[in-house]
Amino acid sequence: MHLLTLPPSPSLATSIRATAQVFEDPKSQALLAHVQQVAPSEASVLIIGETGTGKELVARHVHNLSGRRSGPFVAVNCGAFSESLVEAELFGHEKGAFTGALAAKAGWFEEANGGTLFLDEIGDLPMPIQVKLLRVLQEREVVRLGSRKSIPINVRVLAATNVQLEKAINAGNFREDLYYRLNVVSLHLHPLRERPGDILPLARHFIAEYSRRLGYQEISLSTEAQRKLAGYGWPGNIRELENVIHHTLLICRGEQIQAGDLHLSNLRIERPEEPGRVADETADILLQRAFQKLFEEQSGALHEKVEDALLRAAYRFCHHNQVHTANLLGLSRNVTRAQLIRIGELVVNKRRPAQTVQGNRVINLSI
Repeated sequence: MHLLTLPPSPSLATSIRATAQVFEDPKSQALLAHVQQVAPSEASVLIIGETGTGKELVARHVHNLSGRRSGPFVAVNCGAFSESLVEAELFGHEKGAFTGALAAKAGWFEEANGGTLFLDEIGDLPMPIQVKLLRVLQEREVVRLGSRKSIPINVRVLAATNVQLEKAINAGNFREDLYYRLNVVSLHLHPLRERPGDILPLARHFIAEYSRRLGYQEISLSTEAQRKLAGYGWPGNIRELENVIHHTLLICRGEQIQAGDLHLSNLRIERPEEPGRVADETADILLQRAFQKLFEEQSGALHEKVEDALLRAAYRFCHHNQVHTANLLGLSRNVTRAQLIRIGELVVNKRRPAQTVQGNRVINLSI
């Protein structure tokens, strides 16, 4: 089993990061093969995946497989800093650059010199910082806050996001030129529900890890417990699985974990435990079924019907907010507005012409 783990850290106890990653499922094996192909290059990499899917673990693996493995690996959460401090954190600052800057300090780019800088949650960066980040990536040098002197850097940047940056670009929250600079290579991490072959290997890893920490003897999973784990949707991905196993071992007193020992979130609907069902159906599968039924029951002008129905459903889902609808569909606001008018969901109030009175006559004025 190919297993990746994070270095031990006290902060991991309260982190939402995944602390382990396996590549047993076919989708994960394909990802691993892709990583092994692109890691030796110097190309920037954009890692895309939900929270808790193991983006930092994959970034560390890219670093370890590259020629920079002997250099530092620096991981930075872009959403962890206030907007006023993020520039100083990334690019450094000189003494007196701002209130509280009692001494000069190197930024994370300088700290990662000769190695790899991992920028997690890149979509959280404020727009002014995105402009400066783009310049750093282009010029390969940083200028500390409060300084005019440029400092050369030799850093490979890996970025990660749990949001669709294309939507952020359409909404005006992310620069398109920065997106293309970062997205030379993209790695898509599937959520745990879409790679069921990884669930039980991960569960067994966490059982072994927490049993060791708690001083327990070897503990196994019953067949029913395995079915319950494999049939759950895991909205919190790997980190949720780890928390479930940790809690289970704290309350389990036997040498085998039973299905009743596993306390899964009751806010999520579990699938029935049917033989062969190992994960929730994906949106793609449900969409394919809906299309199949549509093809069987209707004919003619299907493209227009589907497009109009999608637009109406999105508009209502967004509580008749044009901007949110445009962002959801990945369209511009002007295109969305025109389409809503076309299908009758949005009524345009035509302004009455301006008028003036001259004597007993009312005269329309052109605007």
